[in-house]
Amino acid sequence: MKKTLSFVAAAGLAAGLHVPVQAATSDILPNGFSLVAGILGQGVFPESDNFVTDDNLVIPSDDGVTIAGNIFVPTNVSGPRPAVIFISSWGLNEYEYLAEAARFAEEGYIVLSYSARGWDQSTGMIDTAGPKDMADFSHVLDYLLANYNVDPAQVGVAGISYGSGISLLAAAHDSRVKAVAAMSTWGDLKESLYGQQTPRLVWGELLLLTGNLLGNMDPVIQETWDNVSNHRNLASVTAWTDLRSPVKVVDKINANGTAVYMSQNWGDNLFQVNQVMDLFGKITTPKHIDLQPGTHAMVEIAAMVGGGDSHVLNNVHRWFAQYLKGENNAMNSQLPVNMKVKFTDSYEQHASWPVPNTSNKTYYLHPRNLLDNGDLSSSPYTYWLPTDNSINSMNDTLASTQIPLLSQMLESVDVKVQSNIPLISADTNQAIVFDSGTLSSAMKIRGIPKLTLNIQPWYNEVQLVAYLYDMDSAGTGTLITHGPLTLPSASYGQRTQVNMNLVATAYNVPAGHKVVLVIDTEDLLYKQPTLLPYTVDFEFSKDFQSTLTLPVL
Repeated sequence: MKKTLSFVAAAGLAAGLHVPVQAATSDILPNGFSLVAGILGQGVFPESDNFVTDDNLVIPSDDGVTIAGNIFVPTNVSGPRPAVIFISSWGLNEYEYLAEAARFAEEGYIVLSYSARGWDQSTGMIDTAGPKDMADFSHVLDYLLANYNVDPAQVGVAGISYGSGISLLAAAHDSRVKAVAAMSTWGDLKESLYGQQTPRLVWGELLLLTGNLLGNMDPVIQETWDNVSNHRNLASVTAWTDLRSPVKVVDKINANGTAVYMSQNWGDNLFQVNQVMDLFGKITTPKHIDLQPGTHAMVEIAAMVGGGDSHVLNNVHRWFAQYLKGENNAMNSQLPVNMKVKFTDSYEQHASWPVPNTSNKTYYLHPRNLLDNGDLSSSPYTYWLPTDNSINSMNDTLASTQIPLLSQMLESVDVKVQSNIPLISADTNQAIVFDSGTLSSAMKIRGIPKLTLNIQPWYNEVQLVAYLYDMDSAGTGTLITHGPLTLPSASYGQRTQVNMNLVATAYNVPAGHKVVLVIDTEDLLYKQPTLLPYTVDFEFSKDFQSTLTLPVL
């Protein structure tokens, strides 16, 4: 009997990590039993008259590595069958997808799931979606075609998180892949770890911890993270991450004609939405993306725990039915971009990204004074005398993304991240606050808010974190989105114009509320460049404007 995840899976659940859902669909095993079985580390296979299973696949790959997998083979159909290959997530194994494998097998697919090299019973060292993982995938597909009655023109590949990135890269490197379903995926790995020169502290350390506990880590992974964390050897980081970034090989995906489905969550602070949408925009083959509240992989994992009947997983089945079987189904009526507006029951469909028919609403930042916050004004700052406002990094503020992973996960069930804006405004040493006038009509933000700031840093390493809030009449601010920017080599004492993007979102600010921008110098999600205190001046002049630009529908 193969070893599976055991006590560490329970620790992973407590930490908000992925947990293996090792059971069948709801009509085969109760979901509560499924989840318990997964945490205890026992792969519980479903039983059905419509398929048979084999839990003992050992597939040889390059350099003596063997890949562990399992397979579901339909018995109620004849002739060559379409196939789906599932690739395990970081920290998990080939039992992760048993529920979905059973569901696909009932639909007539041959389904093979495998653990990526370095995880569980797959040998070798973790390659982090590198060239060895690409070779492994091709060997798995060779094995599948050689040993089972698979139609070679009907092969799809799917995964969540780590498995999704390998799936996209495999579609670029192996032209036999006809369709992909990539859930909670990445486009650019360097941007995921170091976007806007800001190390993703919580997620980076979490990935290293689980890799060391559960897998056979290649030392280069720790070395790369150390370089990212300390802003050094970035040329070597770029070379390593480029090999592992689907956006760098998107031309091959396009040339292969692979149909690409993706799902992503607004609160995914590992693979933030912006770099995924950059990849999406570059795909020219049939494509679709579902965007919804939640954090990394939790929407998809929760759907599998709940029996698989979810918008995302149903669309995965429709996608493969359309592009592997040639069926017409509900995907035909869906536009390429489908997004759930945060804290509503509303889904919107759009033809492309950026969202068509949005216009840029530009606010000009005006300085605060002794009595009031700074203004978000529709008019440029025109006062003849330049002025500045200062903040320092001595302490954090009440502006925050709050509890990493948990707060973003709870957004999927409409639990808002909120702060008291007047209390933040009172902390003039650590935060600067700008607010708009009361909105006369609702504002529908759809896309990536952008900031241009004129600052004067009084240290050679600084960090800024911008938070965009929706503030009601009582002063309660609901976090719309946020974004970090780090200057690891700032120009001490010199005015510098910086541009930063906040994380893409879909959010409706009600009429009667205000839009509020808060900027401070740290957030728990991100590694600070220094623990020494420093000051940043925000410069205001008619000759150089600081702006906030919102994409508004």
